[in-house]
Amino acid sequence: MNIEQRLDRLESLDEIRQLAAKYSVTLDMRDLDMHVNLFVPNVRVGKDQVGRHALKIWADSTFRDQFTGTSHHIGNHIIEFEAPDSAIGLVYSKNEHETDNEWVIMQMLYWDSYERVEGRWLFKKRLPMYWYATDLNKPPLGDTKMRWPNQDPYEGFFHDLFPSWQEFWSSDYARHADVSEPVEANNFLNALRRGSQPGKIKVK
Repeated sequence: MNIEQRLDRLESLDEIRQLAAKYSVTLDMRDLDMHVNLFVPNVRVGKDQVGRHALKIWADSTFRDQFTGTSHHIGNHIIEFEAPDSAIGLVYSKNEHETDNEWVIMQMLYWDSYERVEGRWLFKKRLPMYWYATDLNKPPLGDTKMRWPNQDPYEGFFHDLFPSWQEFWSSDYARHADVSEPVEANNFLNALRRGSQPGKIKVK
């Protein structure tokens, strides 16, 4: 890459990191217009809806009906570029939710697709992968760690995109095998997934 391309890459990295932080604060402060404008204009919503207005309607219902207040804390963020105007990312998020009668804490990650539209980096898609959700005073030990008030516990598929989790716990795991060769820097996320597909994830 020449110097202009390298500078563009650095500026793009910073803008995408800011995008994830803006997602959290606009969600927590319930500024729905600013929130949905972080997505591409033709964002898909559910199975058959498209567009920011559809996303706003979905967000209004979700944020209003399921919890009162929220706080989303962004952690690890890995970004890789597929082309100058498209990228993928993985973002950790530790969240707190106030409900009518419980304080629900959650650990999750997002698998993101980003697209630059008219000079702005936006979310093309966010796939949420949950590890647990539970009342602050109830450690989520055991299976089906997604435990919301008045709902049956369910699986959140936190590890589902990453075959290494199942391999590590498999009886066939060769712990003394030689270390494999490092992957290319901009191919870390795809190498981590190894072509895996997510399970049927329940979105809160």
